[in-house]
Parts: sequence; C-alpha cells; structure tokens
Amino acid sequence: MTPILEALDVRKTYAAHTALDGVSLAIPEQSIFGLLGPNGAGKTSLIRIITQITGADGGEIRFRGQRLGPAHIGEIGYLPEERGLYKKMQVGEQLLYLARLRGLTRADAVARIKQWLARLDLTPWAQKNVEDLSKGMQQKVQFIATVLHQPKLIILDEPFSGFDPINANLIKDEILDLRAQGATIIFSTHRMESVEELCDSIALINKSRKVLDGPVSAIKNQFKTNTYEVEGKGRPLLTHPDFEVVEQKARENDHFYAQVKLHAGVTPNELLRFLIGQVEVHAFRERIPSINEIFIQRVGETMPETAPAEAAS
Repeated sequence: MTPILEALDVRKTYAAHTALDGVSLAIPEQSIFGLLGPNGAGKTSLIRIITQITGADGGEIRFRGQRLGPAHIGEIGYLPEERGLYKKMQVGEQLLYLARLRGLTRADAVARIKQWLARLDLTPWAQKNVEDLSKGMQQKVQFIATVLHQPKLIILDEPFSGFDPINANLIKDEILDLRAQGATIIFSTHRMESVEELCDSIALINKSRKVLDGPVSAIKNQFKTNTYEVEGKGRPLLTHPDFEVVEQKARENDHFYAQVKLHAGVTPNELLRFLIGQVEVHAFRERIPSINEIFIQRVGETMPETAPAEAAS
C-alpha cells in the first residue's frame, strides 16, 4: 500500500534532551495507524513536526512523495490531547470560524456543520456557549472541527479521553467511516484495547527511537510463543516431555483452565490428542499476545535500569 506520509531519519532535540533520534516510518494511505509509546517517548514531538507546529532538526517528512510544507496544512486535521476551544463562543459560531480558517466557503461550512452536529447528536446545542457543554460534548465539537474540512490525513491524540462508552463507540464508528471514505488516521493513545479494535498498523516509539512497527496482525504473530489455552472438565495430568505448563487453574464443578507451551517440533494436534485421552475438552485455542502485552514486553526490553526524567514528549 502506498504511504501517504513518510518520516525519514527524523531527529529533534530540546536543549540537552533528545526527543527523536533517527525515527523512520511509513504510514499507508487509507489506514488507521497507531502511534504508540510510553509518556515522554517522543510521540508528541513527531506529531508536532508532522503538523508543522515545530520543525525537525534533521531528517525529512514526506507527504504523498513531496517534502512536507505549508501547502499541505489544509490536507491535515489535528485533534490534540490538550483540547482548545473558545469557551465563550457558541458552538455553531466556533465551528464556522474554524472552518473558514481552513478555507471553506460560508455555504459549505454551514452545510457540513449542520450535518456533523446531527451525526453527533449536538444539534440542540448549536446556539449554546461551549462552556455550557459537558466535557464529552466539548470533545465532540473539537472532533468536528478536526474533520470538518475533510482532511486526507487526520491525527487524533487520545481521542476517547473523557468519553463514556456510548460516545466512545460513536466516535469509533465515525473514525472507521472516515477511513472508508478515503482518509488516513494517525491514532495516538495509551488505550491498547482501542488499538486492537481500530488499527491496521502500528509503530512503537520508546526513548526517542522506533523499536517496533508493522501491521498489527504480523506483529502479534511475531510475538507468539507456541502456547495454547485449554479449557475443559476433568483433572488433566499435564506432565510430558513435549511441552511445559505455563499456567493451570482448577475451576468450579471439576472444570479447569491451562496454558501449555509446546516445545519445538511438537504440533497442537499432539497436545490435543494427549488431552482427549484424559479429559473432556471444551475449548482449545492458540494464545495470541495482545498489543498491551507486546507493548509492555517491548518497552521493558528497551528501558534502562534507571531512566532519566524527560522534558518533552
């Protein structure tokens, strides 16, 4: 898939702190790309360079094959983690003002605002001041402001922060719909369950360097350990030279749960045959690591024993 955006050996330093140390990545067009990392890893610094809030000290950002420049600002939408709305302005007026700054005609802006307010259940609040809205409703307004000009690249930094489950699902549906319409989304979050649900590909940054990237499915396969989960009824004797028991739990009514790691060359069918001879098997599946588990493992591998405080993220 052709990348819409490429970072090539990007470097950024603040005084004595290195925020980005030679980060390179490619974001496929019409995809949802998870930009992950612990606090202070360098994610926000990279986002600020992509949105041209600040510049890189070295390397290059390319947008659709061209060096990123002011001409591309109108093709990018950015929802920052720290929200910023004019609290004394009415919702409709504020969205119109921001849309006009993005180059929309008044007629186009008004039509799109009406459509988005209806989609996010905000029409009754159009004439209310922003300060009269709940935090969740304010975040909906800022989401609308981010996508109103139909940008090709949308950057969402912790977009679900403060949302209840219903509104979080509403925004998830809108993100998926935006991708279906051709947009590319960079999605920065600490909520790994959202990454699992939404992202096609991810990059993990830690201590200013990229330590992992690729399609989510390929990364999860990369971290598999040939371990299988078994649930059933009975009392299995899981002692065998071909595998080792990672975890085993007795449950109510003579049921059990176990995780079993196969040695090299041993097939899952061999384990299953061994179990069938002892117990009633109710579930048998390969244990695929979650993105959260991979995040913890990979970050732990690249963390020093004592990490210095970082001044910028």
